[in-house]
Amino acid sequence: MSDEKPAASGAGSAEDLTHTDESGDVQMVDVGAKPDSSRRAVARGEIRLTPETIAAVEADAVEKGDVLATARIGAVQAVKHTWETIPMCHQIPITNVDTEFAVGDDRIELTVAVETTGKTGCEMEALEGVTTGLNTVWDMVKAAEKDADGNYPDTGITGVEVVEKRKERVEE
Repeated sequence: MSDEKPAASGAGSAEDLTHTDESGDVQMVDVGAKPDSSRRAVARGEIRLTPETIAAVEADAVEKGDVLATARIGAVQAVKHTWETIPMCHQIPITNVDTEFAVGDDRIELTVAVETTGKTGCEMEALEGVTTGLNTVWDMVKAAEKDADGNYPDTGITGVEVVEKRKERVEE
């Protein structure tokens, strides 16, 4: 059996790694020479909850407060601070953040759209918005989701993914 791992889709050789220098040290990519572009990224994910918890969220009857409003604030804050939590991530000017919740019988889906004009994309910001927004939902409802042993057998965050990425050159 081989110990070799298959290359990731679209991955090139070690020489093609953008966050590693010739000696293998991690570095931030220099984007200074790139032209500004209008960029948009959309990410989504969902949290599974018990139907009773969903009903409490919809009735605004969760003891900690308005779950979706708090999660929206958490998502936007995460977008704005992505560069502080993801190593080698550039600080970018966020021009817009949209958050959308879809509440189902046993889950809440969060979609976060991020827009910027600059030299690098904003998909990491969209992903950070989704994960922090969903983690905020979990934090707000965890008392209702715990079982007798203090575990969360019906709770889980899944399906976090980038669903759209767009880049259009800014005309000067």
